[in-house]
Amino acid sequence: MTTIFHMADKDAWAEAVSRGSYPGTPMDQEDGFIHMSTAETIVESAAKHRKGVTNLLLLVIDAEELGEKLVWEPARGGILFPHLYEDLDPEKVRKVVPLPLGDDGRHIFPDLGEI
Repeated sequence: MTTIFHMADKDAWAEAVSRGSYPGTPMDQEDGFIHMSTAETIVESAAKHRKGVTNLLLLVIDAEELGEKLVWEPARGGILFPHLYEDLDPEKVRKVVPLPLGDDGRHIFPDLGEI
């Protein structure tokens, strides 16, 4: 099992759960896919794209559950990132974890190896 992650706004996620479909962030919708990360890239992605953003949740997903609409594509420095080319079914999310901010504006992550 390959675990991947996505950072979602808490309110947008609540709406998605009630609707049964998550279209991603506004940036995801503009890019045409939902940006996801691995345990090796999620902390840096949060610092680069979401520093200081409150109200975030970490979605924990089994990559194999997403099927062929999940594509691994090179991004930063050629590192492969998982991109989902369809809305995310909330039932495919294994766990949802709050992402509080530290005093430095960076998010405090749980031990990703234990999720």
